[in-house]
Amino acid sequence: MDQHNHSSLAEFVFLGFASVGYVRGWLFVLLLLAYLFTICGNMLIFSVIRLDAALHTPMYHFVSVLSFLELWYTATTIPKMLANILSEKKTISFAGCLLQTYFFHSLGASECYLLTAMAYDRYLAICRPLQYPAIMTTTLCAKMAAACWICGFLCPISEVILVSQLPFCAYNEIQHIFCDFPPLLSLACKDTSTNVLVDFATNAFIILITFLFIMFSYARIIGAVLKIKTASGRKKAFSTCASHLAVVLIFFGSIIFMYVRLKKSYSLTLDRTLAVVYSVLTPMVNPIIYSLRNKELIKGIRRTIFQKRDKASVAHH
Repeated sequence: MDQHNHSSLAEFVFLGFASVGYVRGWLFVLLLLAYLFTICGNMLIFSVIRLDAALHTPMYHFVSVLSFLELWYTATTIPKMLANILSEKKTISFAGCLLQTYFFHSLGASECYLLTAMAYDRYLAICRPLQYPAIMTTTLCAKMAAACWICGFLCPISEVILVSQLPFCAYNEIQHIFCDFPPLLSLACKDTSTNVLVDFATNAFIILITFLFIMFSYARIIGAVLKIKTASGRKKAFSTCASHLAVVLIFFGSIIFMYVRLKKSYSLTLDRTLAVVYSVLTPMVNPIIYSLRNKELIKGIRRTIFQKRDKASVAHH
């Protein structure tokens, strides 16, 4: 990388919150509350599943891993977003920007793979109930979860390396609320068609393949559920999948439109709105979806709370 590049890559300036004006305070409070709710909700789900022996099943193992992942996923962007809302100097170093982009995409890819693993788990449980205990063992669950993390962290490496080698000119203002590949590519002062093509191929492979696999799994699940003779049986079978399917549709619906495209950007307002959906709203609604729609998890939360109360009462006496 030549001297021109080094001198022009000291830092980037975020313009995503530059025009919030008098609503800055309200925006900060709303984003902070969303972040705190996300942390508390996902920590609660993760802790309850780990502490309650009744929830030590493959399905809840994957849910706990997802909640743990969401904690880190939001930590890569929201704290910096909160700082930028209040700060007059909304900057980030070049190295910091690349790291934020890498971890955000690594954790996002890990979530795609994890949601796929969860769909496969539900497919086995409903479509192959007799073989399910023998196939979905504790060892296989751990291996699948580890593979999701490893593959996720390997996926964006080539994209980050290509971006790090781009020459960036004097214009260093990022038209976004956090560092990401599309806004970074728009700042490069050379042809980025190779980068765009690599980004498209990588994202299409990760997002579309996993999404299609999930949809195929649920098509088989729905087919199996419809064959159940009793209405109560059908309701019980599908209730275990409804929450997972809701998370999938919200998450994949936004990232498919954002990343599986050959253009650098469509609309700045649309891009920022979608960014809020998959970086803030999806991790926030996960605890709501999994707790409110899952009776076993609610029972687990109650058991954990009452158990702690009982222990505290015994210790007090």
